[in-house]
Amino acid sequence: MPVSLGVDPATLDILQSACSDFGNIVAFTRPNGRLAYFINDPLEIRRMLVRQHSNYIKGPGFERVKMLLGNGLIVSDGDVWRRSRTMIQPAFSRANVHQLVNLMVRCCEKRNKRWTSAAEAGEVLNITQETSDFALELILRSIFGADYDRFVLADGINPFAFLSDDSARDLRVVLKVRELRRLVLGVISERRRDTSEHSYDFLGAYVNARDKSGNAFDDDELLDELMTLIIAGYETSAGTLNWAWFLLARNPQLHTALVVEARTHIPDAKAVDSESIAGMRYAQAFLEETLRLYPPVWIFSRRAIADDQLKDYDLPAGTDIYLSPYVLHRSECFWPQPLTVDPERFVTEPGAAKGEPAYFPFSLGPRRCLGEYFSFLEMKIHLGILAQKFTMQPVGDADPLLDLGINLRSQSDIFLRPGLRIP
Repeated sequence: MPVSLGVDPATLDILQSACSDFGNIVAFTRPNGRLAYFINDPLEIRRMLVRQHSNYIKGPGFERVKMLLGNGLIVSDGDVWRRSRTMIQPAFSRANVHQLVNLMVRCCEKRNKRWTSAAEAGEVLNITQETSDFALELILRSIFGADYDRFVLADGINPFAFLSDDSARDLRVVLKVRELRRLVLGVISERRRDTSEHSYDFLGAYVNARDKSGNAFDDDELLDELMTLIIAGYETSAGTLNWAWFLLARNPQLHTALVVEARTHIPDAKAVDSESIAGMRYAQAFLEETLRLYPPVWIFSRRAIADDQLKDYDLPAGTDIYLSPYVLHRSECFWPQPLTVDPERFVTEPGAAKGEPAYFPFSLGPRRCLGEYFSFLEMKIHLGILAQKFTMQPVGDADPLLDLGINLRSQSDIFLRPGLRIP
């Protein structure tokens, strides 16, 4: 019987049941008659995404993402993707991203003031909204720099705020995003004319990027790449921090371990630098464990452009491939006690070689997320500064359900009660 797969709870049930009944490589027939495989074998996933990546293009489901983001790095393929990736990659070097550390600290200090007032007043925090607002402001300021206040907030209202206020990614939101392209194009035009010195930001890096022929992005290309960076860069960190605070509130021993480390490496915001952040190995491990349990993209697809072999199975050209970090990360055959929150899974000694676990929250190979280091940096700073200042108590006992859309979200907002932690 043909099986329809998408981004919905029914698909997750189908994939989990298929693995349980048939193993980690399962063949389906899609309603259009096309052959499809669900692959939950980490070695085969790595082979396809790393060694054989050139044989696989974006599969079904990316049309919906393209409506939202245009033809940016996430959805493009072939020469278009290769050119964009090469042009954008230098913007995310560690040296460049470290120029944004002080901005990250300032955004955390803004949350610190807000959460302190809430704790003193005995108020409850909507941590989903708080992490969304934090991540959105940070990515916008990281992109636009001084132009964020000059042009984006020119009317005193953040026109991107609906991304944080409304979790839906339907046609209505697509239309709102498209309306913003005119605003972003105006900022791009101003930046192209502006020859004055700017502090580092992603807009400047993208405007100045050149391909091997010396050509820059045209306006449409630049718009697609910037909108991709805004939405993808914001949603990944916002969602992960939302789940991270949920786990800390439910597992106070993990929160205590974070506090001990943070007080050692960043006793105050002025101590935040590349060396202190690198020393926060437990925070890194905790975030990796959070991403294991709640990968931002829970399912994605590829399509074979030439015949391939999948262990003992023939994989003809045109076959659709479905991969699910969420299912893989929670598979008992690869992770002992997979539903237990245990950051120690990811704790390694400095300089120790990492293996190749059944783990790919940011994809693998050449299409691995360029913003991965930026995201970890902002999240480690966020937790390092704020975890040592506040306790967090759950409000109610119910677990938030999963919103299985394009990104993995909590179906309902998570509310926590903050308390001031004694120094």
